[in-house]
Amino acid sequence: AAFSQAPGAGMIGAGGPMHEGMDHQRMGQMDPAKMQVRIDKRNAALKAQLKLTAAQEGAWTTYTAAMKPPAGLMATRPDFSELAKLPTPERIDKMKALHTQHMNDMNAAMATRGEATKAFYATLTPEQQKVFDANAMRQQGRHGWHHGPRGGNGPAKPAQ
Repeated sequence: AAFSQAPGAGMIGAGGPMHEGMDHQRMGQMDPAKMQVRIDKRNAALKAQLKLTAAQEGAWTTYTAAMKPPAGLMATRPDFSELAKLPTPERIDKMKALHTQHMNDMNAAMATRGEATKAFYATLTPEQQKVFDANAMRQQGRHGWHHGPRGGNGPAKPAQ
């Protein structure tokens, strides 16, 4: 049945039924102001739990600055109307190139955040590290790992 569709029907950027009426500029994006308010609240709560000393304030500021999403990382979306004009082989190549660039940008941002986290963590006392670890696992459990049975990218959950 999938082969009986018109070429490109239902494909990303093809203008097929899957995308009719969708606002591609807003698809998957959250309001940055609302997201920043949530991040600020979470950071304030973590900072209070850590009970940072005056000597740790500089490291905290550096850490939280590094955790901010890089400008434009998620803002760059493919122009679906332009992609729809391309022949399928060119559209596939363009989408592959865009995906590769996005993954390179994501990996660079992840490396920067990882190094900033390690540097901040090194300034914490063992008690503060336990608080930080518990908080980090809660955040990753909620947002960071999209693999496995609940995230859909890992092996299927066994039937019961």
